[in-house]
Amino acid sequence: MPNVYDVKSSELVRVAAQKLKDKIKKPGYVDYVKSGAGKERPPQDPDFWYVRSASILRQVYLNGPIGVSKLTTRYGNRKRHTVSRKHHVPASGSIIRDGFAELEGIEYIKRTKSGRVITPTGKSFLDKIAKEIAAK
Repeated sequence: MPNVYDVKSSELVRVAAQKLKDKIKKPGYVDYVKSGAGKERPPQDPDFWYVRSASILRQVYLNGPIGVSKLTTRYGNRKRHTVSRKHHVPASGSIIRDGFAELEGIEYIKRTKSGRVITPTGKSFLDKIAKEIAAK
């Protein structure tokens, strides 16, 4: 039976984002804020929130227990400075924290002392999507 490790991550995140639209609520500020200090503009994709939440869920599945700090590094990028070299800049922790809160609300992840881990419900959600993608 295929699981998250056997399918392309981009397809898994795209399909999971579409299915999460019915389950989680997008905060109002997401359309107006940048996704990190290294970005110049807010995300142009109207489904950015759902894609980021699906990606967070996948990262917790693969790397859990994991926290906000590791994910800010994961979603960060390089920022070009005028005189000096490019340096890595972390992503917005607020977006990741709110994503964690929404995913905890639908009980796909849970908080432990060492970080967030995926629940059996969240694991089966992603595995079912992986099975659908592999069947195509």
